[in-house]
Amino acid sequence: RIIRTDHTTAEMIKYASNAFLAGKISFINEIARICEHVGSDVLTVSEAVGLDPRIGPHFLAAGVGWGGSCFGKDLQALMATARDHHVEVPMLRSIADVNEMQRADIVRRLHERLETLQGRRIALLGLAFTPGTDDTRDSPALTVADRLLAAGADVVAFDPMVKVVDELPGLVMADDPYSAMRDSAAVVLLTDWPEFANIDPIAMAHSMSGRLIVDGRNILDPDEITAAGLDYIGIGRQK
Repeated sequence: RIIRTDHTTAEMIKYASNAFLAGKISFINEIARICEHVGSDVLTVSEAVGLDPRIGPHFLAAGVGWGGSCFGKDLQALMATARDHHVEVPMLRSIADVNEMQRADIVRRLHERLETLQGRRIALLGLAFTPGTDDTRDSPALTVADRLLAAGADVVAFDPMVKVVDELPGLVMADDPYSAMRDSAAVVLLTDWPEFANIDPIAMAHSMSGRLIVDGRNILDPDEITAAGLDYIGIGRQK
């Protein structure tokens, strides 16, 4: 279907669409926070909510948040346009705020469980903002890596396609996921590459010096992780 309209309306359609999709992700991430406190599992909540044809299942995956070149840019452009015309947009601001909270929350969880990040080796699995690309623009993983480095952690990362991150000279890149995990106090999964979902928990446990696994994309099996003697933390999950 083709809709013919003027340039201003066409631009607004693009901004509104991306803001809405970013809003769905921030919404389910906020629901995930509540799930953790009341004993619900956000994966089941997302599945059931997505069955409603008025809502749909797409962009309802709780995790570390959205990134990339479109959502943030278009959301900021829409808010800037609103400011220029003296229009209050608290919902749009909240979409961005919740997304920022998701990134900060990963670091908070690590700090709480490890007590200190200074000198601790942290492995990051995934740096691209989405699987299937080497695009790290506004990637949640880079924000997490930067904050861990600022806190004094030794950060080692593996991504199937991202091999160099010039803006983070302190970040060490590994050749494979198990090399990244070697002697690590914690492993944080930040990009939902399919190969990470099939990673061997026993091999993870043998590689690590610590026990903490933070699944920022909810793609690991909590039962398999805990059966290997590791501690699992997901987003909006009970294990």
